[in-house]
Amino acid sequence: MKGLNQRGQALVEYLLIIAVISVVVISIVKLFGGYLQDSMTKSSCSLLDKVYVEGAKPGEGQCVDK
Repeated sequence: MKGLNQRGQALVEYLLIIAVISVVVISIVKLFGGYLQDSMTKSSCSLLDKVYVEGAKPGEGQCVDK
């Protein structure tokens, strides 16, 4: 019975660690999401041979024809 309780405790500890890491990752993506979106847009503009135009806020940039 003692071994079963320790395994359950370890499982709960791992789940708590995963939950904390998930909250941190979601917060970082939420905070830097616009910048990440701009970075992806810049990359796709260069692949499509278009010009990147910066938007008023992070995440609002777009590609336009040359």
